[in-house]
Amino acid sequence: MWSGQPSPDEGRPPPLGAVPSAWKSLKGRRESLGTPAETSAAGEEGPAAAQLDVARLRSSSVEIREKGSEFLKEELRRAQKELKLKDQECERLSKVREQLEQELEELTASLFEEAHKMVREANMQQAASEKQLKEARGKMDMLQAEVTALKTLVITSTPASPNRELHPQLLSPTKGSPRKGHARHKSTSSTLCPAVCPAAGHTLTPDREGKEVDTILFAEFQAWRESPSLDRTSPFMDRVYREDVGPCLDFTTQELSALVRAAVEDNTLTIEPVASQTLPMVKLAEAQSGSTNTCALSGLARACRHRIRLGDSESQYYISPSSRARITAVCNFFTYIRYIQQGLVRQDAEPMFWEIIRLRKEMSLAKLGFFPQEA
Repeated sequence: MWSGQPSPDEGRPPPLGAVPSAWKSLKGRRESLGTPAETSAAGEEGPAAAQLDVARLRSSSVEIREKGSEFLKEELRRAQKELKLKDQECERLSKVREQLEQELEELTASLFEEAHKMVREANMQQAASEKQLKEARGKMDMLQAEVTALKTLVITSTPASPNRELHPQLLSPTKGSPRKGHARHKSTSSTLCPAVCPAAGHTLTPDREGKEVDTILFAEFQAWRESPSLDRTSPFMDRVYREDVGPCLDFTTQELSALVRAAVEDNTLTIEPVASQTLPMVKLAEAQSGSTNTCALSGLARACRHRIRLGDSESQYYISPSSRARITAVCNFFTYIRYIQQGLVRQDAEPMFWEIIRLRKEMSLAKLGFFPQEA
């Protein structure tokens, strides 16, 4: 092995396929030089020619090594460039992945927050609905209780026969303080109107009198029934005021009669029975309100067992049984009219009309001086 061969630490030469041109030029040079045997056979060149061949081989090896080194450096630069591009692409893809992951996390968080918000709102709406349902059920129970009480009021308390337990204003002074309303003595009111009110669902006491509907009165009543009120603008109420209420409450004492009529219409009149033990205590008021032996309305000398109060006034007026019967008849009529106005009477038009006619009949009889005798 000759000294012109490259050492291992100087780098390996490129593969034979990578530098074909270099090996071809070296082979051509060798062929042109010929073998050492041929040169020695020529005998013309000697040791100088051998040294020249070694120098040529050595320069060829250096040239090959330089070309291989340049080729490798070029390949290294190309690889480094590609690697740098790939690193940049990986960095870009990494940033895209991080951005996508961040957006996904934000989207997931917003979806969870929206879902929690919807669940919270749904729970609040459900709680509010349950509360409203509970309140509605409570109101329904209360309304049902009120309807039941009103049915009981209509059935057990009628204008002809009021229930004193349901009307505290009808109680005597010994059971409670005087209140607004139309109070009547129990025995007198039961004797005054023995028939049962048809609003309670019962029929009237059978009688032998024939009945025939007055078409004019019935038409006026039906027109009033469409919008019931106590106003005298309707022909029906104007007729009742003119034919029954006015004459029935027309007493000798005109000023007091007008006050009584206004109190009856406003439902502020109170009738109280006069107990025997209270008679000595009312002597101070006799100069202003009359005495128990004189009716304040008619001015006639009669035994007065009842007295009236007008609204919140402390004045008391003693009335005779006849005056009381006339006031009571008008109060019965107005009470039934108020029942109709408040929707407490659930009947057809004809039964309601005949009950009103019966109440008008009671006012006519009381106006003519017919009144029940007290026991």
